[in-house]
Amino acid sequence: MKKHASSIPFNGTPEQEAQLKAIIEAKKNIPGSLMSIMQDAQGIYGYLPLEVQTMIAEGVGVSVEDVYGIATFYAQFALSPKGKYNISVCLGTACYVKGAQDLIDRLTEVLGIAPGECTADGKFSLEACRCIGACGLAPVLTVNEDVYGRLVKADIDDILKKYAD
Repeated sequence: MKKHASSIPFNGTPEQEAQLKAIIEAKKNIPGSLMSIMQDAQGIYGYLPLEVQTMIAEGVGVSVEDVYGIATFYAQFALSPKGKYNISVCLGTACYVKGAQDLIDRLTEVLGIAPGECTADGKFSLEACRCIGACGLAPVLTVNEDVYGRLVKADIDDILKKYAD
């Protein structure tokens, strides 16, 4: 699955930057520490925007392309922030066969974002995932910790209304 850069402007704080720079300084001379630094950075910021990838690359002495390559290869890294409500649609075999793609299509249409993206207001993010272990309820999606199953495309609008605060 292709990961997308965020359309939400980066708004890191000076405190976050100081924290990241301290981690880079402490770990930059340890062989093989780049992944660990990236994990720590994601812990600080919640994701790895280009600005953070650049700080890491410059601090460690590697190219931004090297950092980006790792960030896009490993599923644990996110290039976009998660929304207040993170929607994850299961695309495991059972869910896919029973119409999960229709759910993603409707969510994309209503929210105006593709999987891997976050709405401009930071309210919703959308991702596609592999089996979540609820095959008997296929197709399934989660909104944060809430699980919804046996869905059809027409259910999406009512689900989103629950998070309209």
